Amino acid sequence: MENMKTGQAVIVKHTGSHYLLSQLPTWKVFSAVIRGKLRLQTSRATNPVAVGDRVKYEVSLDESGQIKDDAAITEVLSRKNYLIRKATNLSRQSHVIAANIDMAYLLVTLDFPKTKWPFIDRFLVTCEAYNIPIKILMNKIDLYSNDEREGIDYFENIYRGAGYIIEEISTWKNIGIDKIREEIHQDNKLCLFSGVSGVGKSSLIKALDPSLDPVIGKMSLSHMQGKHTTTFYEMHPLSGGGYIIDTPGIRGFGLYDLKSERISTYFPEMLRYMDNCKYMPCTHTHEPGCAVKKALKEGLISAERYNSYLGMLEDEKKYR
Repeated sequence: MENMKTGQAVIVKHTGSHYLLSQLPTWKVFSAVIRGKLRLQTSRATNPVAVGDRVKYEVSLDESGQIKDDAAITEVLSRKNYLIRKATNLSRQSHVIAANIDMAYLLVTLDFPKTKWPFIDRFLVTCEAYNIPIKILMNKIDLYSNDEREGIDYFENIYRGAGYIIEEISTWKNIGIDKIREEIHQDNKLCLFSGVSGVGKSSLIKALDPSLDPVIGKMSLSHMQGKHTTTFYEMHPLSGGGYIIDTPGIRGFGLYDLKSERISTYFPEMLRYMDNCKYMPCTHTHEPGCAVKKALKEGLISAERYNSYLGMLEDEKKYR
């Protein structure tokens, strides 16, 4: 006689319409699909369920108690936070990258490849807006010559001055890796790694836990094997405790659902001065008596970050 089993689990991988779930902290994955009703309820997102989401599910069991088919995800439980961006070429839709993140690590390189500042700032602004703790990892630090150190110091001074923590790391030379590993092990954190293609996310994950192979690892389920592996979002358990979410390389990061008058509040260095602006609200672009522009002129806010802010305002107008 067939019966139904219900439960709660966490999304640990998704590939299009199929998902893998596990009842953390136990790591025993099983496959699932979304019910049509749930998909319709979140129609503005290209993916109604993301890695890290806690969900309710139900599954059919046969007479021996074995699972007969994929589980059905019936409900997405409340998120404490999530990382979201504008969906590619779909200005009115969004893509949720991951949910319930304890720490996001943004890997950047000034070369090998170059990470563009507007990308970094849009990622940081989104983390600020959606309450995600964030650290910047300056990767491949061993590849830079002494002559390039000035550029690295310039970059790091700007972001440290804005209030961000930057760690210099190298997977090849094992610089800074132990510290990150311990941060993740502590309290079994769920951490996300992101950055542009080629920045070294997979190498870092491999360095954190040599038993993992995020590049060549494939799903064992037949309907997921070998399909679009570069688009997978996947969670991995670290052998010493904690979990990491690996994301595909991101080419662009469009802001989603952030009002123009609020964007400046997600720049920590602007937030320090804006209460002293003569007019409220203030866009910090043309108004007289603007404390943010005064701080910019005095070098207390970097021109690079301010220009990123102006670019975000222009994007918001474009898609309004």
